[in-house]
Amino acid sequence: MSWLPTDDPRPGDKRACDALEQVIVPRARDLGGFSVRRALPAAGRQMVGPFIFFDQMGPAEFLVGSGIDVRPHPHIGLATVTYLFEGEIMHRDSLGSAVAIRPGELNLMSAGAGVVHSERTSPEQRALGPRLFGIQAWAALPAAHEEGAPTFAHYDAAQLPRIAGEGKTVRVVMGQLFGHTSPAEFPHPSFYAEAVLAPGAVLPLDADYDERAIYIVSGEIDIAGESFGGARLLVFRPGDRISILATAQTRLILLGGEPMDGPRHIWWNFVSSSKDRIDAAKADWKAKRFAPVPGDADEFIPLPADRS
Repeated sequence: MSWLPTDDPRPGDKRACDALEQVIVPRARDLGGFSVRRALPAAGRQMVGPFIFFDQMGPAEFLVGSGIDVRPHPHIGLATVTYLFEGEIMHRDSLGSAVAIRPGELNLMSAGAGVVHSERTSPEQRALGPRLFGIQAWAALPAAHEEGAPTFAHYDAAQLPRIAGEGKTVRVVMGQLFGHTSPAEFPHPSFYAEAVLAPGAVLPLDADYDERAIYIVSGEIDIAGESFGGARLLVFRPGDRISILATAQTRLILLGGEPMDGPRHIWWNFVSSSKDRIDAAKADWKAKRFAPVPGDADEFIPLPADRS
C-alpha cells in the first residue's frame, strides 16, 4: 500500500501488567468505504523488531463494481508484508509480478533500492461486491540490504506452517515461532504470525526475541488478569514469558524480532537509514526515473507536497 492518510495512533491507558511496555490504540480513518487503522509508527515507538508500519485494512464491503485502486507508487528500503483474512488484492509490480493474494497467503515484496507496485481489486472480484479485511505491514530492511535488488515472493497458505490444537490455530507467516519456520526469507531476525483462539484457549509467547507485540484484530484477551479488546497493539518488555488467555473468539497478529540496527527515516512510502537517500528517492519519483509497472503503467500516485 501507499502511505494512505490516517490519524496517528494514540497511547492507551497505563496498565498495571509488568510485562507490558506500551499499549497503542490505532485511530480509524474512513477512506471512502474503506477503513484503515494504523498502529505503527506511534508516539514513542517507531518499530517493533523490523516492523515500522502496521495498518489494519477493513473489514470493508464494497458495492458491486467497486473495490480498491491503489495506483502505482514507489518504495525503497523496506519490505511490504501483506496478509489477508478475507477478500483478494491483485498485486502488480515493476519486476513484472502479477499475483492475486487471498486469505492465509503471504505477499512479500522487498523494495531494496527501489520498486513500484499497485494494488487493486480485479474486475472479477468487483462483479461480486467484494469484501476486504487484512493487514499490511512494512519491515525496515537492515542497512546492509537497503540498496539491494528488489524482489517479490508469494507463498500460498499451504506453504506456511500451521499449528493447531487445544483451541488454537497459528500460522507462521515469517520467521520462526513455536518450533516452526516459515519459508519466507527476510534478512533480519524476526517473526510474524496469525493466531486464532477459541474462548478459554491459552497461547504462550516466549522471550525468544527482545521485541515482541501482539495486535488484537478481533475478540478479547486476558493477560495477567487484565482484559484487552480489539484494535490494540500490546508491546511487551524483553525477557518475560507471556500467557495470552482468550476470553472470546479471538484473532491476533504476533510480531517482533531483534532491535533494528538503528533508527529509520520514514517519509511517504520511503524508509531509509539516510535522509539524503530519501531525498534522492523523492527526486527520482518526481523525474519518473523508477521503472514502470507492466500492465498498469497509465496511472501513478504523484509525489505529495514535501512535508519533511
